This record gives sequence, structure tokens and C-alpha cells, in this order.
Amino acid sequence: MMFSKLRVLAALSPFIIGSSLVVADDKGPDFSKMKVQDIFGQYCANCHGVKLEGGQGGSLIDGEWKHGSSDEDLFRSIAKGNLELGMTPWEGILSQDQIRAMVIFIREKEKEAKVKGMSFPVPEPGKLTKTQHHDYIFEMVVEKGLENPWALAFLPDGRKLVTEKAGRLRVVEADGRLSPEPVADTPKVILHGQGGLLEVAPHPDYASNGWIYLGFSDGWREEIPGKKKPKIHTQTAVVRGRIKDNAWVDQEWIYKADKAHYTSSGAHFGTRFVFDQGYLYFIIGERGGLKIAQDLGNPAGKIFRLHEDGRVPKDNPFVGKEGALPAIWSYGHRNPQGLDIDSRDGRIYNTEHGPRGGDELNVIMPGANYGWPVITYGMNYDGTPMTSETHRKGMEQPVTHWVPSIATCGLSFYRGEKFPKWKNDLFVGALKQKEVRRLRVVDQEVVEEEIILKDYGRVRDVTDAPDGFIYVILNGPDCIVRLTPQR
Repeated sequence: MMFSKLRVLAALSPFIIGSSLVVADDKGPDFSKMKVQDIFGQYCANCHGVKLEGGQGGSLIDGEWKHGSSDEDLFRSIAKGNLELGMTPWEGILSQDQIRAMVIFIREKEKEAKVKGMSFPVPEPGKLTKTQHHDYIFEMVVEKGLENPWALAFLPDGRKLVTEKAGRLRVVEADGRLSPEPVADTPKVILHGQGGLLEVAPHPDYASNGWIYLGFSDGWREEIPGKKKPKIHTQTAVVRGRIKDNAWVDQEWIYKADKAHYTSSGAHFGTRFVFDQGYLYFIIGERGGLKIAQDLGNPAGKIFRLHEDGRVPKDNPFVGKEGALPAIWSYGHRNPQGLDIDSRDGRIYNTEHGPRGGDELNVIMPGANYGWPVITYGMNYDGTPMTSETHRKGMEQPVTHWVPSIATCGLSFYRGEKFPKWKNDLFVGALKQKEVRRLRVVDQEVVEEEIILKDYGRVRDVTDAPDGFIYVILNGPDCIVRLTPQR
């Protein structure tokens, strides 16, 4: 970024970036059409290095910053420049959104360089894995027979329930055997994009009432004259029922959106359940609809709170508000795929996917707006900017966020006794990075973070269990594993 402003403006009118031709007017290149990685490669790499390792200009990945190390400091350095040092002031050449995207790009590369060469716990079945506070044994619970498992739940008799995205609810017997036949007559699932049979959880008083809750993509296929493929309409729905003789019976609908809110998008279904004091909390992602996450009349991008039988609590924050869905508890969410409650204070936490960068851990409060897509710590996947705003009055800040994205999925506080030094720590699954991260949260602040498992598979779910062990669902390989303490 030490390219002089005059040279930038004097650049040739037509120029090549990668394989795309960008045509500029006589004032210079049209930066509005460029992706952040292309801007860096064309105008910054000469001084800062193709890999941001430094050259004529300083390294951008070594963590050593002359003019401050915060995102705000980096934004200001890019915008204002330093002509005495040959650093172009990019304010007025790039938009604020583009400068913010450049900050994200640099942070991505800085983190990638930092972790390169570092060693992380890559477990092997049956062998000891060492971590900061506890060493554990990585045990295989279900190694074969599952296809794209998504969520895991525990029954009082030692059996486990696991969902498969294609629509099957499977039973794992107390001795670890996977029942050969899925539970019959479960609700019809429209397998579409990221949607399918997703969440499963027993009622807190399952031993006396037998209720099991399922979250899934409900919908229908519409045949279009002249089209080979039908148009698919889906939305996240919640039911409850019981299992009798390996069949789903006594089904009741807990939540089903108005058909006007069903969409053809295959993205961001959400689900995940939390039960607390007679209430059920669950998630619907924003379904790729961006600004509808801010629309209180649309279920997408919201966390909901209902009575366990589906009734709307009278004290929900938007009850009586014109145009608002009364079941909404919080809004402005993108794609949450983790939800759990801290037994120490009853606060609910969620993790959600950002776009490229900006995955979040949040404390969920009634009526709160979590900002998507008005504010975010991420940018578009292709490197084009979304917004320069990371803060706005009336919108909540995350407890922490991750750049680059780790693709958060699954979330669980540890409540057991088998790992006493992990008591009340928060375990976060990561799909993209194939990780389980342990977070220590004190007074709603992350004071410690550690990767305890890496590179065995994509982590779809992580949860503590009544037996005191930690269970992890992996995709690729499709299996269920258990972390047990060193014997």
C-alpha cells in the first residue's frame, strides 16, 4: 500500500486483474469493481509482499504494528496513509466498505501465518491426547452406518438419538450398537441445500412424558409447467412426538411458519434447542435473505421462545407489537448453529456463522438486535465488501468473533464431573477448521481459548452428556466419538 496516489490515478485505463478485464475511465482504475485480494495483489504486494510477508514495506502478518494493532488502527492507517513513508492514503480511492474488507483480508492472512507450523491435538482412537488442563482418550462410539449425522441427544436409559440430514432418526443402543432401522413415520423432510432433519432433543421431563422434539426443513415441491425440476419451498419447523416400537407417534406441531415465509433458498436453516424453566428456545437462520433478519414480521434470522407445547409466552418481548411475530425472542442473526445455556447464571449463548470472517459467540438477551447484516466483522465470500460498520447503536456486540471464519457448529457448556478442570467451560465445534475449541467464559468475557481436537473430521455437533463425557459428531468420516478422561 505504499504505491503513490498519483501512480494509482495514472494507471492504464484498461488493465488486467487475474482473468477479468476491468475498464476504467480517464481518472484511473474503477476500484468499485475489484475484489479486495485483487486490489492488494495489484497495488500493495509490490511493497508488502505477495504473501504479505514484507519487502520495501513492512510485514503485515508478523503481528508487529507501528501505528497500533487494533482493527480501528489498521483501518486508519490504510485510509490516511503516510506519504512521508510512501504509504498511499486510500481514503477517497477506496470506499470505507472496501477499506474494512482490506482489514479483514489482512487479518485472515495474519492468522493463517500465525498458525502455520503450530501443532494442535490430532487425536487417534484409543490413544491419549494431551491438552492444557486435561488429557483425554478419543473413543469411537459409532464408527460405521451413519450418513451425514447432524445432532445427538441422550435418553435416561442410556440410549442415544442421532439425526441424519436426509431425514432419518436413528437410535444408538446403550451398548453402542446402531439400530439397523431408523425410527419409522418421522415427519416428512424436504432435503434441500443445508436443510434436512437437523435437531433432536428430549423434553427435560422425558422420563415421565416421553416427548422428543425435532427441528427440520418442512416444505413442499411445486411442479412448474415447462420446467424439468420442481420449485422447492422450505422453512424451519419444530414438532414433538414419542417413539413407540421404533415408530414416531403422537406428533404435535410446536412451530410452523406461515406459508408466505417459505423460500426456495437452500441456506441457513438454524435449529438447535434449549429448554429452560418450561420454555423452548430455537433458531431459524436468515435463509440467505440478508435484511429480512431485521424484519420482525419474518421468522428468518431470529431466535424464538415458546412454551414447551408451542404456546407463545405472554411476556415475550414483541408480544403486542404491531407487525411483529410474537414468538420472537431476539433478531438480527445470520446462521446460528450453536445454542446452549450457562447453568451458572441462566444466560443463553449462541454461535453463528458470519460470511467470510465474523463468526460470533453471543449472549442472547430478550428483544435484542444482533445486527446482521447492518453490522458484521466479515465480508462477502468472493472478497467484495459488505459494510464498514462493526458497531451501531442499538445493536449488540459479540462476546468474541473469529477471523478467519471457523464455521461454528455445535455448542455446549460442560456440566459434568469427569473433567473437573473443564467445569463450566464452553465447547465450540468448527466445520471448516475441523476443530473443537474450549472457551473459558468469565463474566461474559472469553478469558481462555484452546483447540483441544483438530483435523479428524468436520465437527457437526459437540455436547456434554449425562455420563460426564463429551461427545462429538463428525462428518467425513461420519461417526460419533467420545472424549473420556485418562484412566
